[in-house]
Amino acid sequence: MSLPLQDEQDLASVTALAATAVDPGGVLRMKLVPLDRIAQAASSGLGAAPSWHVFCVDNGIAFTPDVGVLGDQRLRPDLHAARVLDDGLAWAPAEFYEQSGELSALCTRGRLRETVRDLAALGVTATVGCEVEFVLTAADGSALGERPWNCYGVTAALDREEFLLSLLDDFRVARLDVDQCHAEYGDSQYEISFAPADPLAAADATVLARIVIGRAARRAGLAASFSPVPFAGGSGNGAHVHVSLDRDGVPLLSGGHGPHGLTAEGGAAIGGIVAGLSEVIGVLAGSVLSGGRLLPDHWSGAFPCWGLENREAAVRLCAVEAGNANIEVKCVDPSANPYLAIATVLGLIADGLRREAPLPAEVTTHPADAGHPTLPADQSTALDALQDSALARRILGPDLLSALLAVRRHEVAVFADRDPSAVADRLRFSWSA
Repeated sequence: MSLPLQDEQDLASVTALAATAVDPGGVLRMKLVPLDRIAQAASSGLGAAPSWHVFCVDNGIAFTPDVGVLGDQRLRPDLHAARVLDDGLAWAPAEFYEQSGELSALCTRGRLRETVRDLAALGVTATVGCEVEFVLTAADGSALGERPWNCYGVTAALDREEFLLSLLDDFRVARLDVDQCHAEYGDSQYEISFAPADPLAAADATVLARIVIGRAARRAGLAASFSPVPFAGGSGNGAHVHVSLDRDGVPLLSGGHGPHGLTAEGGAAIGGIVAGLSEVIGVLAGSVLSGGRLLPDHWSGAFPCWGLENREAAVRLCAVEAGNANIEVKCVDPSANPYLAIATVLGLIADGLRREAPLPAEVTTHPADAGHPTLPADQSTALDALQDSALARRILGPDLLSALLAVRRHEVAVFADRDPSAVADRLRFSWSA
């Protein structure tokens, strides 16, 4: 755990603080604060127009009846979550407050904090681990394609040995706890898995990881894409979310009498996720490019079902040696706001627990072989389901849901009828840092 930024040892190396927020469309936004203004920024905040919540991937602005040209908010960096990087730069996640001092209903990080509290009110604690997938490109965004690619291959890793070792050292400096790193399935694609943490810290780590990876790629003369589909027709990037659950330290996903040791509450949690996924996929994978990844046989979780170690299922039950299993939600992609993605998954779990949702039948084969339907991959269809979902409105709140829908509907209007290759090219670095 990093020290608060006020610590003298940390401050001695800092020139400026990067205060970041993630908008409903999943894009990282930032303000840079000089050292002598950091304390003031944390207490009084930085001016930010409400339009920050409806900025779009193409720099359009999707105004809503409630978010327009009037008003101002305060962006406050959370120095207790700050990390010192290198070369004089520090980082902290920021939250949006109204000028009255109240947390904004449009603040995505604040929404996750509220969701964690809702789950705690049920007596349940969640621990979250996130995976970050990215594709390295040339500095100009073109594909590398230096030699035939072998997923998980030694050659694929050693060809980028200097970059990967430097990156892992950067993570160490930033105090990001990495479990593993490997070459993934797609050309020039890599994955970093981070150690489990409390939900807010896990979401923060995902944001900081993109910044650390982006800086390391630049130093190496490269670029890193977190797009769901960096190149049309190629493998997409996922942003899988792993969740373990316990009540008073007792695991809910193992040690029970249900399938594979699930407890009754663990089964209800899975039942809540599976039942609600089709309504909220517009949060987890709602961009105009998401449908190009969320397809059968892509191991992207295109089917709203669950199974033990089933990599085609949207919810994969993962057994671990320590006996405390976790569930992996595979349909999440990097165009999702990580705070909203985790809040949505936890909100589905809370809904399942409250209503004691039944555990659906396990899918023990390829879901397509069992005739299982897929999640909506068409963006408009996914957004229609999200708009009609009372569950999504409860989880996100009406203000955030309205902003997210406005941003994604803008994507439909601008990009839906364009050639997929042109859209992939245009948005290759929209979710990068």
